[in-house]
Order: sequence, then structure tokens, then C-alpha cells
Amino acid sequence: PLLVLFTLQLLLLLQNKYLVMGEEKKARIGIAAKLARPNVLELQPYRCARDDYSSGVLLDANENALGPTSLPTNSLDPYDNHNTLERYPDPYQLELKQLYSKYRGHGLTAANIFVGVGSDEAIDMLMRIFCRPGKDNILTTPPTYGMYNVCAKVNDVNIITVPLSPEFDIRIPEMLDASNSETKLMFVCSPGNPTAKAIPLKDIEQIASSNHYQGILVVDEAYVDFSTKGSAVELVNKYPNIVVLQTLSKAFGLAGVRCGFAIGAPDVIQLMNNVKAPYNVNSLTSEVAINAMKNIPTLEKNMAILLDQRVVIAKQLEALDFVTKVYPSDANFLLFRIKDHAKKIYKVMADKGVVTRFRGNETHCNECIRVTIGKAEENQKFVELLTATWKEMSL
Repeated sequence: PLLVLFTLQLLLLLQNKYLVMGEEKKARIGIAAKLARPNVLELQPYRCARDDYSSGVLLDANENALGPTSLPTNSLDPYDNHNTLERYPDPYQLELKQLYSKYRGHGLTAANIFVGVGSDEAIDMLMRIFCRPGKDNILTTPPTYGMYNVCAKVNDVNIITVPLSPEFDIRIPEMLDASNSETKLMFVCSPGNPTAKAIPLKDIEQIASSNHYQGILVVDEAYVDFSTKGSAVELVNKYPNIVVLQTLSKAFGLAGVRCGFAIGAPDVIQLMNNVKAPYNVNSLTSEVAINAMKNIPTLEKNMAILLDQRVVIAKQLEALDFVTKVYPSDANFLLFRIKDHAKKIYKVMADKGVVTRFRGNETHCNECIRVTIGKAEENQKFVELLTATWKEMSL
């Protein structure tokens, strides 16, 4: 009896062990492993010199230890090379990821953050990771950001389009019906470009929780800091099939440094880190981005000015009799429609030194112009020239 009891206990112990191992294995099989291309899953990422050591007498990466021939603001005299530009940058941008994840909150960690060359690198990379050329497709909701289509064409990925409603809302039933087993990425731009309209988080959550769509929902939030509607980053830890794209180009005023982020489940982010070039973010960009995350009061001050100007210019446009509609804005720009000749007015104004963006060729944007909210004096010059140009063309 003792032997039988011992044998039963041993079997129970082994059963529990294998159950735990099975759960751990299942936990490791996340959405990335289910959706990514097999060749990407098998990829052994390039191992660069800075993976091993980043300090000491560095004679491992074939750098030029004598130093750079040029420095920012021509600071060779007096010499200021605090960035040690002769050395390769941090391949993982850990400090920046930690600062950014802390700023965005919602339980995010560095493991949720990919840092890239603007949002465009992440858009292209997601297609290369998850979409089989010539077989898989993405779904977009025009009018929307044009780089989704460009990247899809470059990567030989098919495109399904489900236009927004005339009020610029996403049409969830139609999107789900249009998607299929080969739809790996669904792009939702929020706030939209050129629509300026934020998509409610409940709509994002409805797609992410759908049993019909099994791919990744990419929420492009380049303009999210100008919106009061919230960010989909708060859904990332709840839905592993959500990836959020953000950037320092808009609210942070750093378009020139080309720094963007993908925020998602750690397994998705890890694949992106595996696929990226080893030193995709340079030292100068990294320093400026880190400094930006330490200067949030400046961000908030500039945001307040831009949001105030957005209200001012919207009211002035609404007062013009030839402007038939000014769309509500959750971004740092306004989309408005004029009675006619929008393209010609845009061109005349540009030739006179005030450059906006004609959007009349986009879905639901007939006779529309998009104007970025600039400095107060720039905004007034825009309104004055728009009014004068309309009067000239009406004669």
C-alpha cells in the first residue's frame, strides 16, 4: 500500500509539473508567434558589438577612435563631443524607452516600447514581419495616412479599403466583414489625417475584442497629444493584438530628429527589435528625445498655445461666408471646405508664401484644404491671404 501511495503521489507530482510546463509554453505562444511569417520567427537577430560591451577600451566595432570630423552647431571649437559620435549608439535605447513608458503610464514598461525612425519605420516593419508578400493583406479606412498604402505596395501586400463614413467615423461591421483570414494588419488613424477626428476607444476595443478579426489592430496616434479622447495605450496590456504608433514629430515639435514609437505586447515588440537594423536610432536623435521626455512642462506650454490658436482660427474660418464647413479637430490642424476652387486657391496661396495642403482628392474631402496650426502671426497671415485670394477669384 505504501508503494502504491508513493507511486500515485509521484504520478500526481509529474502531472502537475507537466501541466505547469504546458501553461508556460502556451503563455509563450502569443499573437506574434501565431501571426508572424515563419522566416521572421526563425530569424536570429544580428548581434552587434554594443550587445556585449558599451564601455572600456572599445576596439571591437571598427569605429574611428580619433573622433568625429563635425559636431552639432559646429562645436569643434570649443570642442564638445559629449555624445561620443565616433561610437555606435545604444541599439536598444533603454533609457528613452523607460522614460517614454513612464510618461505614457498604464503599466507600460520598456518591453512594450519599440523606438524607430519616425512612425514610418514601424509601419513598414509590421508589414515585413506579419504579411506574406503576394498573399496577405492590410485593411485601411480612407481618407487616411498615405504611407500605409505606400508600404503595402513596396512589400507586395494587398490592400482592402473600407472608407470612413461621411462624418469620418469608422464603420466597424463593414470592416469586420471585409477582413479575412489573410488580413494581418488593420490600420486605424486616430486622430485621423486628414480628418482630424479621434476614434473613440470603445470602437478600438470593439474591433480588438472581435472573434471575427484575428489580426493585429494598428492604431496610429501621431496626433494623440492634441486630443482629449484618450489613447489606445491604455488598452495594450488588455489586448495583445493592439499596437499603437506614436511620434515626437507633432506635439513634441521634433519632426527633424525622426523619432517614433510602437507600443504593444512584449512578444510583438521583441520581433520588431529582432528585425530592425542594429543601430536604427542615432545618438543625436536619442539625446534630443531623452531631453524632451525630461522637459514635459515645455510640451504642455506649447500645447496650450496651439490648442488656443486652434479655437481662434476655427472661429475665424467659420465666420467666412465662402467656407461651408470647418470640421471639429482633435489634432494640430483644421480641415475645412470652401464653396469651390479649393485647389486653385491652395496653389495661389502657396505661390504667395502661405503653404497649406489641398485634400480635395481624398474620400469625402471634396473642395477641402488642411491647414496646420502655426504661430499666431502665421495663422493670421493665412486667414488674411485666404480671404484676399477668395475675393480676387470672385471678381
